[in-house]
Amino acid sequence: MKKTEKALFVENLTQELKSAKSIIFVNYAGLSVSMQQDLKKRLKEVNSRMVVVKNTLLKLAGESAKLPKESLEDSVLTGQNALIIADDDPIAPLQVIYKFAKEFEVPQFRVGIVEGTFQEKEALEKLSTLPGKDGLLLQVLGSIAAPTYMLVGTLEGNLQQLIYILETKAKQG
Repeated sequence: MKKTEKALFVENLTQELKSAKSIIFVNYAGLSVSMQQDLKKRLKEVNSRMVVVKNTLLKLAGESAKLPKESLEDSVLTGQNALIIADDDPIAPLQVIYKFAKEFEVPQFRVGIVEGTFQEKEALEKLSTLPGKDGLLLQVLGSIAAPTYMLVGTLEGNLQQLIYILETKAKQG
């Protein structure tokens, strides 16, 4: 890559990093080309993408995008790094990577930035086991609606008892 191309690449990557809902750093060592294609396809389904970037260019773009300093440390930016960039649901790509890694043992989480907050590897693994945004919304909706359903059930039970008592009274007299 020529120097002018590198500058343009860093500028474009900076814009992507600024607008992303989540950015996950993964070590993709051991990931074959066919596995990479499969992972990229799965990520595309959740409106995310995997970008392989040289560590020096990633550091420049990260500094320009004002990413947390912890994510740009030398301990993170060593070896074969790829970025998973999510534009919509910040948790969905974590789930895809987690399932993929369970299946093939690669890639490995390094660190991430989810909704602007720096996350260590352990936190990313915990987040990846959460249900997706839609699942969480359904759980909240279920929790809100549950008392209403119980009230309706209780009122129906009392109404049925009243009808039974009235029917019995009507038969007797």
